[in-house]
Amino acid sequence: MIMFYGIYYNSSCLLCSYLLEPNQLKKLFGYIQHPSFDIAADAADAFKDLLTRHKSTVSESLSKNYCWFFTEMNEKLLKSENYITRRQAVKLLGCILLDRSNSCVMTRYVSSKDNLIILMNLLRDQSKNIQIDAFHVFKLFVANENKPPEIVSILVTNRSKLLRLLSAFVYTDDEVFETDKIQVVNKLVVLELQD
Repeated sequence: MIMFYGIYYNSSCLLCSYLLEPNQLKKLFGYIQHPSFDIAADAADAFKDLLTRHKSTVSESLSKNYCWFFTEMNEKLLKSENYITRRQAVKLLGCILLDRSNSCVMTRYVSSKDNLIILMNLLRDQSKNIQIDAFHVFKLFVANENKPPEIVSILVTNRSKLLRLLSAFVYTDDEVFETDKIQVVNKLVVLELQD
């Protein structure tokens, strides 16, 4: 039985590696945006499973294809006009970046001003659910101890708007969310431009 599991696991990792190649992922990105809800939903589920199962394989693939993958993720999913696509994408992005096996990818992602701008726009989405999911990614930009100067500049320049927006967030069912929100607000308040 143990030998059979080892064969199954190795085959599964090989399949995952194959599906994480850009040529294969391009197809999946297309299916996620399909006009048929059933096809799009199934593709989104497969996409989530693919990116959350074999952690070391996913981490290696994301590191290797970082620019291509996150350009596609940002442009096709996070900026999508479709509510469900945006919501699933921002939720999945949070899962990817908060996974310890993707810490290098997360550090790179939160060092990009373009990514920060996308998340700040998602914080202003009409949907409270998207706002909350976007907050869980946005807090990583604020918590980053090694913020590039351009990130600090954007956060300081937009501080008053961000503080106003965050103060309007009410999500009383989740104490962790409220604690995180307080920490983010406190970090924004004391953030200073670097020389």
